[in-house]
Amino acid sequence: MVSSSPWEFLISMLRTNSPSNIDACLARGSNMGRIAVTDGMSDVAVSMLKNAGHEVVLRHHEKGEIANGSLAAFDAVVIRSATKLFAEEIMASVRVDGGIRFIGRAGVGVDNIDIEAATEHGVVVCNTPGASTRSVVEITIAHLLASTRHITTADRSLRDGQWAKKHLRGTEIGGKRLGLIGFGRIARGVSEIATAFGMEVHAYDPYVSSSDVGVTMHDDVDEVFRNCTHVSIHCNLTEETRHLVNSDRISMMPGIGADGTECGNHIVSCARGGIVDEAAAAEALRAGQLSSLALDVFEIEPLGESQLLSHNSFHGSPHIAASTSEAQARVGTEMATLLIEFFETGKPSTALN
Repeated sequence: MVSSSPWEFLISMLRTNSPSNIDACLARGSNMGRIAVTDGMSDVAVSMLKNAGHEVVLRHHEKGEIANGSLAAFDAVVIRSATKLFAEEIMASVRVDGGIRFIGRAGVGVDNIDIEAATEHGVVVCNTPGASTRSVVEITIAHLLASTRHITTADRSLRDGQWAKKHLRGTEIGGKRLGLIGFGRIARGVSEIATAFGMEVHAYDPYVSSSDVGVTMHDDVDEVFRNCTHVSIHCNLTEETRHLVNSDRISMMPGIGADGTECGNHIVSCARGGIVDEAAAAEALRAGQLSSLALDVFEIEPLGESQLLSHNSFHGSPHIAASTSEAQARVGTEMATLLIEFFETGKPSTALN
């Protein structure tokens, strides 16, 4: 039977001689992408991308490899906090005839991506800000409770064969003022739970109107530290916020709760490393200006030798705020959806540049 058009005849002949190649070519289409995933992705998300016709390659790329162009053979790359894409890496990953056109940050923070350099080279940058909100909210509250009730020290003492009941008197968080630095999705979730515990919530965020948020907003970040015995960090790391929590601001904290009890001063950060000056915080713990410090993020990760580790009133976790099964499933599917949208339209709905 003769094909009805020259195009159909050509396809028929190609299928006859090499059916697998022509079918693969037709399936690929002009909007199929080759995607590098450097730090892992959920099976569901990978399946979504493959079912949409995209090629997914899961492999970690070392910094030196990326600087030498290991990502230039891909159309898009998905990273987490472990992979850094600064100007040098981005420049090496784009080519005149192709290279990466999309950087996906599977998570919230994008301080490991040079967005200005990406924009200069025509590379779209997206993250997944809503996917891990609940997990980060919950670990923030967990750290707040664990530090004020000495849970880590209590557990350690039991394992050491001690019954240290008399030495582990904590303080309640109800009736105390909680200061939130930044008032986005995560901070609002923390505020809801803290309010349910009976805390009085204060916040500072220069990008949020103070008229309809249901908490006491301050125009000056210092006022949060002056008024609150408990402070939780929820802002991005920028040049303005680097070491925002320093010795001067720690010394402003009152140490006496709104209910009149001596409760000490407590700081929690599950945001980005570098916002808390760790050396200043360690000294404040030593001097008694801080009663507890809880960090999930650090200036240098993985955390090596640190003055913080010598203090029982320091509580740490290895950047696991978003490390729940539920959050990672949401992160993966949200990123896969953005990638599919990008390859279909060229304009993902939540691009950062």
